[in-house]
Amino acid sequence: MRRVLIQFRGTTMFDSAAYAAEAADKQLGPITIQRRDPTPNDVQIDIMFCGVCHSDLHMARNEWGGTVYPVVPGHEILGRVAKVGANVTRFKQGDLVGVGCMVDSCRTCENCKEGLEQYCDVGSTLTYSSPDKHTGGWTYGGYSKSVTVDQHFVLSVSEKLNPAAVAPLLCAGITTWSPLRHWKVGPGQKVGIVGLGGLGHMGVKFAHALGAKVVLFTTSKSKIEDAKRLGADEVVISTDRAQMKAHKNTFNFILDCVSAEHDLNAYLALLKRDGTLCLVGAPENPMAVSAFGLLGGRHSLSGSGIGGIPETQEMLDFCAEHNITADVEVIAMKDINAAYERMLKSDVKYRFSIDMATL
Repeated sequence: MRRVLIQFRGTTMFDSAAYAAEAADKQLGPITIQRRDPTPNDVQIDIMFCGVCHSDLHMARNEWGGTVYPVVPGHEILGRVAKVGANVTRFKQGDLVGVGCMVDSCRTCENCKEGLEQYCDVGSTLTYSSPDKHTGGWTYGGYSKSVTVDQHFVLSVSEKLNPAAVAPLLCAGITTWSPLRHWKVGPGQKVGIVGLGGLGHMGVKFAHALGAKVVLFTTSKSKIEDAKRLGADEVVISTDRAQMKAHKNTFNFILDCVSAEHDLNAYLALLKRDGTLCLVGAPENPMAVSAFGLLGGRHSLSGSGIGGIPETQEMLDFCAEHNITADVEVIAMKDINAAYERMLKSDVKYRFSIDMATL
């Protein structure tokens, strides 16, 4: 097992077992990394579960460029507080907590002051493969035994919920919750969710719990039954022109969770006047949009990226109140490479969650 030492700025460190990719063409394997001992504002967390996001695979294989190796993926972290710094008042040893896609930001720009740290003007510090101002090195993610995070980016988690199924809420959950809340989805609205995967299944659950009429769009008839189990009132096969036409001009809001190339114009045509199509999926190539699809009904095409810390806490509290978690398959750490291959085949319902006790 390789051991990675960081050159750090006077901060004391401790060893932590982890799993990392050491090159784009290498499988993930065991490694020993160093975490910082808690500074006055820090929370040290013993990680119990870490969700597996498709972003983890992209980063491990450097498919988006910019990955710094070795990379320890994982930004859907659930664990218990092991230690706290002298200035920490919100958390104590033993608390159940979560950490999502960010572990720091400038805290001074307009976006940060409004609790929208994901849009930090300077750039938020991502949970892994991001410059770490505390150590002068790079951040490491949740495929590890332990993590140390500034208290501002630590979230309280209810003991009512299954911790393995809470972990994916820290990315898949907030990515869908944030736009649904921003566009004020609720009773009396007709809402579409495009795609039933890790993001889409959470979009269905949240839109249903918020009181909207929910329609799930999918290309697969095999997903009809599951979509209704999750809360969809209706399922539309998006390749069926007659089914799509029947819903023309009827949607207040459509959340597009698909990262494969598809026809956005087909969904713009389904919006009511002043309706919004919001993208949270990230197709690799640009997609054509007809100007008339926007002009005709004063339609909006938008996007949304994860969520800020206040709304992530709001989401977790809502989940506790409504007993909402992700649908997960719990795996051992050693099975992560096989899980990546299964993700490429969409062979998971609907998120993997790693039991870190197996590391």
